[in-house]
Amino acid sequence: MITVSFATAARDQFLGGEFRRSYGWLTASVHRLVGSRNDAEDLAASAFTELAGMEDVSQIRQPRALLTTIARRLTYEFWRRRDLEREYLEQLAQAPEFSDASPEDICEAIDELLRIDAALQSISAKAREAFILSQFEELGYAEIATRLCVSVSMVRKYMAQALTACCALA
Repeated sequence: MITVSFATAARDQFLGGEFRRSYGWLTASVHRLVGSRNDAEDLAASAFTELAGMEDVSQIRQPRALLTTIARRLTYEFWRRRDLEREYLEQLAQAPEFSDASPEDICEAIDELLRIDAALQSISAKAREAFILSQFEELGYAEIATRLCVSVSMVRKYMAQALTACCALA
């Protein structure tokens, strides 16, 4: 016979009740942001998954406010991923040597770009920009320094930070 502790039962009751009360509301709220019912449902479900992953839900006093915060963060990540995918596909369409890439190759490349993007989120915005200018626009350090209004030695430091973050992926 399985025994369930009082804390576990209270947690399950809170999460189940909150899901019944707020899932439809949260889905509608996110739908207004993303414009797609399917994406809104996925993002709302992810928000509830994060809520369920919290160790102590007994301290949550305003669950809808917390769900809104989680859902908005997930929505921003969703937009960033979508923009990154769109940009990659545009670049891929312009590159004749990759026009014969298989769908699997495209998915792998997008996954890798998303991993790099996630790694670069751990560094400063200027370090990210320096890396992107170097790798995608193929600018030299002096040109990057001019664009970012920093010294060339600072660009070197930015690139070291970016490359360290990317090497952590391996």
